[in-house]
Amino acid sequence: MSGDKPEFLRFTGHHAFAQRLVLSTLTGRPVHISKIRSSSPTNPGLAPHEVSFLRLLEAVTNGSVIDVSYSGTTITYQPGLITGTVAGAGASVGDVIEHTLPATNTHGVTYFLLPLALLAPFSKAHMNVRFSGPGVITSATHATGDISVDTFRTAVLPLYALFGIPPARIELRVLARSCAGPHGRGGGGVVELRFASQVRLPKTLHLNRRPGRIRRIRGVAYCTGVSASHNNRMITAARGVLNQLVSDVHVAAQYDPSPLVGDKGGVKRKIGIGFGLSLVAESSAEGVIYSADVVAPPEGGIVPEDIGTQCAYQLLEVIAQGGCVAATSVNTVLTLMAMGSEDVGRLRLGREVMGREETIGLARDLKAFGASSWGVRDVDDDEDEFGDLLISVKGTGVGNVGRKVA
Repeated sequence: MSGDKPEFLRFTGHHAFAQRLVLSTLTGRPVHISKIRSSSPTNPGLAPHEVSFLRLLEAVTNGSVIDVSYSGTTITYQPGLITGTVAGAGASVGDVIEHTLPATNTHGVTYFLLPLALLAPFSKAHMNVRFSGPGVITSATHATGDISVDTFRTAVLPLYALFGIPPARIELRVLARSCAGPHGRGGGGVVELRFASQVRLPKTLHLNRRPGRIRRIRGVAYCTGVSASHNNRMITAARGVLNQLVSDVHVAAQYDPSPLVGDKGGVKRKIGIGFGLSLVAESSAEGVIYSADVVAPPEGGIVPEDIGTQCAYQLLEVIAQGGCVAATSVNTVLTLMAMGSEDVGRLRLGREVMGREETIGLARDLKAFGASSWGVRDVDDDEDEFGDLLISVKGTGVGNVGRKVA
């Protein structure tokens, strides 16, 4: 009956908060999340970045109902239709939704970009969102482990091509850069995502081939508000490690002045000073990409040479984990596989990547939202040096309900 109350899927805690809301939006299943930091004596309930993510969901959907308890420790979410950027429904001049992040935000902007990019292929219209305000951090983050916008653009977005979603119609504009502010809070960057690749159903993925050999390494060294020579020092240190293994290594340098952010009194001050390095390794096998991200801590105390060396060794460690997908993008790939056509896709993963708490948690959440269980077995390959696993994922066939079937 139409008057029946919806049956809520119930979760507890703040872990995988954005992931569960994304799965709820994609599948249309309402969720009830309780005990969100209920044991915290000082900051119970939703954090600033979680409140901001709820507002973002409300902006890109139509008909969503969000109820938050007085203490903020319990929310109910009834998803609506993913509309994207619709004129007259939150879009500003230039067909873009403006989303402002608060100064108390401690997460990088990729905390919002990764789930937004998962929703965008299933949107009714194009998804154009600009992130601005005193809380936009474009670099990687220490405390929360978010990747930088450069890694998102070069290591995550290209993987959408494997699902029949053309990356040529996906654009990420970094209009202003910013590292994390004092104590890891706030920034001052401006980032715009333009996602015009909407599909009815993602293609079934079969990425079970050998990972191949690394043929080239690309990267971006960035600094804001410090000497531009920091970029050259990071690049030289990274090349000192990588050039012994791969001859084709090219790292671009990006310098930006530190952004000015105004406080409540109207006084502007510089924030987001720092530097970091993003590296991406491309394999000879199509679609196999590995990445690494290192940024200087907000309190300083580290030289650029250490950042370059650490990032290079981190990249080698990620490559040594094996598999065809790195940990930074595995949740994106597995979610798109689960939302695809009702066929079985296969993905080759390293044991360490598969054994991560986040990967196992995604499998459990997908099962709760009605997806099939994954099949896991050892790779039948005599030349397999890492003991990789072959993951079989059956699509749910949910697809994009906002688009007409051809």
